[in-house]
Amino acid sequence: MHRIRLQDGSSFDFDPQSPNLLTSLEQQKYQVNFHCRAGFCGACRCKLVAGQISYLEEPLAFVRKGEFLPCCSVPATDLDIEIP
Repeated sequence: MHRIRLQDGSSFDFDPQSPNLLTSLEQQKYQVNFHCRAGFCGACRCKLVAGQISYLEEPLAFVRKGEFLPCCSVPATDLDIEIP
């Protein structure tokens, strides 16, 4: 189980039964912008401060270094993230 820490100092454990990070963040009542939920649009883009993610499928949206799309990824390690 991986720990997810956010910029406000809060944290939670990622549920391995969750299909992706976006769903897990929503279950914890965090507001994340999204549109397609499949890596096409990039609307859910978040900042990866520390840790590593694994993409379930490679996103088609442009992702800069230090960013990730929670809609199509899961944590590979504990994460520190920022939600815009």
